[in-house]
Amino acid sequence: MKKLTAEFIGTFWLVLGGCGSAVLAAAYPELGIGFTGVAIAFGLTVLTMAYAIGHISGCHLNPAVSIGLWAGGRFDKKELLPYIAAQVLGGIAGAAVLYIIATGKPGFEIGGFASNGYGEHSPGGYNMLSALVTEIVMTFMFLIVILGATHPKAPKGFAGMAIGLALTLIHLISIPVTNTSVNPARSTSQALFAGDWALGQLWLFWAAPVIGAILAGFVYKFMSPEKE
Repeated sequence: MKKLTAEFIGTFWLVLGGCGSAVLAAAYPELGIGFTGVAIAFGLTVLTMAYAIGHISGCHLNPAVSIGLWAGGRFDKKELLPYIAAQVLGGIAGAAVLYIIATGKPGFEIGGFASNGYGEHSPGGYNMLSALVTEIVMTFMFLIVILGATHPKAPKGFAGMAIGLALTLIHLISIPVTNTSVNPARSTSQALFAGDWALGQLWLFWAAPVIGAILAGFVYKFMSPEKE
């Protein structure tokens, strides 16, 4: 239960911090954070939580990460469903708090509410194939960084920095394509509030990250310098 509570709080912070920066700050050009600010915000949520709860739950904050760690031989499959449930619920709680805050401004329109999308709902107008490839590849690389940075032979104490910076880079690359998911819990939390098209496209933001994560787990397990 301590691990699940940590995952709930961590994913809550990821959604509130990352999506909050998009909904509350990036939506207003005069504040000037733009895509770059949102990318940094997502990276900071993972960086801060890595050191806050990493020693409790491993700081997955993401169903794809838990699945990828299982595929890489780092995580017990009996913990998968409880972790995923805690992550999704934490994300929804973060989105709920964000919704309460955002709707306190007169004239607020929910719009996409930082949801992920493709086609006409892609920030840059990218089609479904572009979104699918982007999410698979970005999640694959994210898991490669996570598995490498947390390996026993990796430099100690720097995993959180590497993982947080990797997520920032991923957002810098893919916000224009899909608004960046690489995290089904994050996507689900926003889609539930945006509804309509966001729920209709949500399947891709579960399927692609999971595929990318499983591939990364198997690949890293193959090239790992030694059995752990």
